[in-house]
Amino acid sequence: MCGRFTVTVGIEALRKRFGFAQPEFDLRPRYNLAPTQDAPVVTEAEGGRRLELYRWGLIPSWAKDAKIGTQMINARSETAAEKPSFRRCFARQRCLVLADGFYEWKSVAPGLKRPMRIVLKTREPFAFAGLWDEWKGPDGRALRTFTILTTEAPAGLRDLHERVPVILEPEREAVWLDPKAAPDRLRLALRPPLEERLEVYPVSPLVNSPKADVEDCIAPAPDDPPAQAPPAKRRKNESDPDQPTLF
Repeated sequence: MCGRFTVTVGIEALRKRFGFAQPEFDLRPRYNLAPTQDAPVVTEAEGGRRLELYRWGLIPSWAKDAKIGTQMINARSETAAEKPSFRRCFARQRCLVLADGFYEWKSVAPGLKRPMRIVLKTREPFAFAGLWDEWKGPDGRALRTFTILTTEAPAGLRDLHERVPVILEPEREAVWLDPKAAPDRLRLALRPPLEERLEVYPVSPLVNSPKADVEDCIAPAPDDPPAQAPPAKRRKNESDPDQPTLF
């Protein structure tokens, strides 16, 4: 799964990499981006790509309560096209979730885990495959939210977690944003990341708290710091651990 990520690259570097129009806002570096927080996503609009800030944790348009979003931060790529919560978004509302790293927690002792950061060896930014939706609250205000698709982890990352976010290969990003892309082309884009492109290194237990969003979060840590309990897990459906308990 993916429960925390980073996007520390400046907006001009992101524009050069992803080709979106100049937005009307700036981005501050995010060193420990957590669910329910706003994150940069790229969508395909008439006239080209746009950078927008959507809240992490998908709230389907038909939901009665926004709290469901805390259980919808990830969606299984293998089943998203069929699941009631995601299939309409999979067909029509896909996005690039911009990042340059993400965190997982490695078991080092019973009940204790150590935070690890996963990045590209080149340290370049990349895009997770995302789905978005728009929900209107009781006051009529619109809120746009997103979820990150996950896939089976490559062998070298399975000691961290059995699932990892889908990191789109650069040549597949345009396909993922294309509203007319055929389903078979979309499925080809949702492949596990190539292990040889990735680097994993230990970081500070600072990232255990979503309130910590400072540069020290991404600094390499010593090989043997004290382990700490990982962030509390949200309750999942045991038969489908990346889906909320309501479905």
